[in-house]
Amino acid sequence: MTWTVGFDLDMTLINSQPGVAKALDTIATEFGLPLQGEQIAARLGPPLPMLLADAGAPEDLIPAMVARYRELYPTVVPLVPAMPGADAALAAVRDRGGRVLVVTGKHEPLAKLHIDELGWHVDDLVGDLWSAGKADALRAHGASIYVGDHVGDMQGARAAEVHAVGVTTGPCAAAELRAAGADVILTSLTEFPSWLVNYRTATHLS
Repeated sequence: MTWTVGFDLDMTLINSQPGVAKALDTIATEFGLPLQGEQIAARLGPPLPMLLADAGAPEDLIPAMVARYRELYPTVVPLVPAMPGADAALAAVRDRGGRVLVVTGKHEPLAKLHIDELGWHVDDLVGDLWSAGKADALRAHGASIYVGDHVGDMQGARAAEVHAVGVTTGPCAAAELRAAGADVILTSLTEFPSWLVNYRTATHLS
């Protein structure tokens, strides 16, 4: 039986803060707004319109800001590295016969740019989903595990009734992830391969 592990993208598989901050600083300048890209990027997880609204962007400008951000974004993709342990985590799934699914709040075409840039083989990619909204994609693709850095990721895993693995590489502390439903907390993806071996043994996942 094929088994699937789902991963979030931003701050789980990739350290997107530098690229996101640069793109946000550019649109802030173009739109004449006193927004700080680094501060907004530090809260990555929710969809961009929500992040912009929370940062004080005028509601009527947000659609145009999002459109411009998406135009600019390909230029910052090379600035975004993989998170420590990401390559090994993906390999740990694939080497053991599993499928890799990425479910992310990032706009799907932009998410694909990162996957292509890093040369990753991903079986399925679903973008533009947030929090419990990720559950349908996790169920549809048969995920049994979902790995993410944000409380929204844990809420999505819980809604899909899959094993929720929290990593403390994003804006949320271990206690927040646990309170949101994480079954296990890892400090980074470097711990994921050994955890996966133990989990598969304990649950007879195959």
